[in-house]
Amino acid sequence: MAYYCYILECADGSYYTGWTLDPVRREKQHNQGRGAKYTRFHRPVHLVYLEEQPDHSSALRRERALKNLSHQQKAALAHAHRQENMNPPSDVQVISPGRVNLLGEHVDYNDGLVLPVAIDKEVSIRARRRDDEKILIRAHDLDEAIEMSLSSLQEKVDINGSPLPMWALYPAGVARVLQKHGLKVTGVEAEFRSNLPIGAGLSSSAAVEVGFAVMWEALGGWSLDRMTTARYAQEAEVNYVGVNCGLMDQFACANGVEGHALLLDTRSLEWRPVKLPAGACIVIANSMVKHSLMGSEYNTRHYECDQAVKILKKHYPTIRALRDVSIAQLNLVKDEMPENVYKRARHIVSEIERVQQAVILLDQGDGAKFGELMFATHASLRDDYEVSCPELDILVESAAALPGILGARLTGAGFGGCTVNLVKEEAVEPFVEGLKKAYQDKTGIEAAIFQCQAAAGTHVVD
Repeated sequence: MAYYCYILECADGSYYTGWTLDPVRREKQHNQGRGAKYTRFHRPVHLVYLEEQPDHSSALRRERALKNLSHQQKAALAHAHRQENMNPPSDVQVISPGRVNLLGEHVDYNDGLVLPVAIDKEVSIRARRRDDEKILIRAHDLDEAIEMSLSSLQEKVDINGSPLPMWALYPAGVARVLQKHGLKVTGVEAEFRSNLPIGAGLSSSAAVEVGFAVMWEALGGWSLDRMTTARYAQEAEVNYVGVNCGLMDQFACANGVEGHALLLDTRSLEWRPVKLPAGACIVIANSMVKHSLMGSEYNTRHYECDQAVKILKKHYPTIRALRDVSIAQLNLVKDEMPENVYKRARHIVSEIERVQQAVILLDQGDGAKFGELMFATHASLRDDYEVSCPELDILVESAAALPGILGARLTGAGFGGCTVNLVKEEAVEPFVEGLKKAYQDKTGIEAAIFQCQAAAGTHVVD
């Protein structure tokens, strides 16, 4: 009889060590919540290391030795195991989810705390490895295709020397960043499609970036932890595409956990899943509008936050970002700030406090009080950060008047796009119909409104 010692990687990047007679069955038990108390609260898990032992006593001794290893030592074992046992496929399918942010809007570039959710609206990529340097990608939903070369990614041109279209910069940027970090990037023929609405603030671009990173990981036969994958995808968007984004979107797409929001500290990058309230559902309402102010005003908000920090540093020299300031400290220097700068800072500081309160409420299963914080966030985004618009305000105000609503707010950068609503499960269907009618009556626009679930992060389909 064979005995096996194993290491599981949990959803938050931690490791669990055990022994078993049947590794496949044991991994399933852990993911079903029947394996151990620790993994029950850190799902999903997947097997990253396995070694055979001759007998029970040897397995117990080796298990104790593995448990005493540091996190870094366990990670090294897992990496070596992957390298030894990985036979890269020639064909692969990858699912990469979008995300919606429940709380923590515009704080990721202020070192704050965010609470996103990966959702079951996604980008799907099908790909086949090539033996040459060519990258052929078809964007199914746009009915466009591009051909480029691995050797000319830095120039951002296709095979004929023409500039890449905007949508192609995302996969091309990922390939270039992976190359720069010394990872094997293969030629590929790929097609991707999506049921994520483009430009609605649900991170379709981040889903594409993370999805292509995982695709090249699978085809290249190497492995990254998902936080590193997210950081490389963000690097591609900032340095290649040219969008100065925070890490939250790529992080959520890469690390989603079914049934959970994700609490991320954007300074330390520490994170953990937070269970969503029982009996509450997420409903997304797409306003179907996107105002042209978004790009320029987003950069302006960055600048205003930086100005607030400069003024605050005169009194609190040790602060690094608005993350380090309390409302009381901010109010002490209010008169030294232009009104718009003070209001931007007040939103950031109060929003970080709301996220801290929200996590306590979610841990207690209190969906009603959590929803109140969502409404408070919308008011702050509307009045202090001034990134809402009439259509989004109408959606939130209309939602607040409907039975079953717990909370609602705009989500994403603002100036259009979507609202996120937390709704009692039994009221979802009439809520959707009621909100659609109210919005159309007031604006003449038919909103796209749909329920979604908290989903797993980017993964290869078996």
